[in-house]
Amino acid sequence: MDTPEAGTPSPDNEIESLTEFDAAVAAGSLAGRRVQSVDLTDRSAALLATDTSGAVFLGCRMEPAAAEKVRAEGAFVFPPVPGLPFDPYRGLLYTPDALYDGLAQGGYEATPDAHAYRWFCRTRSDGDVFSSMLRALHDDAVSDALDELLVGTRVVGVMGGHVTPRGSASYAAAARLGRTLARSGLTVATGGGPGAMEAANLGAYAAPHPDAMLDKACELLGTVPSFTPSVTDWAMAAFAVREQWPRGGGSVAIPTWFYGHEPPNPFAGHIAKYFANALREDGLLARSTAGVIFLPGAAGTVQEIFDSTTPNYYGSRGEPSPMVLVGRDHWTRELPAWPLLRALAAGRPMESRIALVDTVEEAPEALARLSSAQGAADG
Repeated sequence: MDTPEAGTPSPDNEIESLTEFDAAVAAGSLAGRRVQSVDLTDRSAALLATDTSGAVFLGCRMEPAAAEKVRAEGAFVFPPVPGLPFDPYRGLLYTPDALYDGLAQGGYEATPDAHAYRWFCRTRSDGDVFSSMLRALHDDAVSDALDELLVGTRVVGVMGGHVTPRGSASYAAAARLGRTLARSGLTVATGGGPGAMEAANLGAYAAPHPDAMLDKACELLGTVPSFTPSVTDWAMAAFAVREQWPRGGGSVAIPTWFYGHEPPNPFAGHIAKYFANALREDGLLARSTAGVIFLPGAAGTVQEIFDSTTPNYYGSRGEPSPMVLVGRDHWTRELPAWPLLRALAAGRPMESRIALVDTVEEAPEALARLSSAQGAADG
């Protein structure tokens, strides 16, 4: 077996909490470890007494004496950046409670999510290389945390329009779809915004609860059908549902501050929020290893269809993953993406991995059928 080069990280060398830090210290060494966004101001004695050669400290607060010592041993120290409304070195994904902290007291404008969006609006076109570097660091850290979360899981993407209102039949259907997928053992992933995306995350949240819970939740949410004119009221309605039915099922949301006017929905257990929309779009589709279901949508959903088509067409990610388009009239007449998709797929391995169905209720069976075909081909 080849010996790793000095400084090469092992797969489990990241430290993202005080618990993990204390365990590493108890094991005798921090050498070569990556310590990510952990407040170490109360761990000076441990830092002074433990080998930190070759370690990397990303955004970790520490006392000056401890920082001087670890630098002297050859560790790299990337200090926290003051004044930012986000942590560019974060080691974990966001939660709804974290992004919406302060909502009840000061409304949406007082939340970390709103603060980060305002920072993004101020800096995205000012040409400041430091700002662009911070955005890139943040998004890379989010991608790393997302990959760690999804190891060994089968992820199904659910794409759809952000304008689908709460209280509508389409919203309820998307919610039932999310519930069905989650109960089948899949991890539901969406773009994390309102509309059909929120509905699918809501459905996954409802999966452990009795069936009647989802109907009641949709009814309550329908009193605030849209995030306009008030994001505060829209989000508060979602948190009221979570409070009435706690301990919901998990799912993943992957939104972006690029579309900051669309707030993240509070029903996903884990939120991977990006500054760069292109990175977010590609990452969402690439991680949907069990396939993608496309509900009726507009330009954004059309883009996602063909972002998913391209690697399937060229086989750049291995075997093509299933794609199910929902809404025959929508995808053949209103926005005729299906004829083009079918023409591209003709004669290629992806031809047996695409399907068009009339209703949301047909989508899980179609996905299962395409997945079986994928499994047979892989075998």
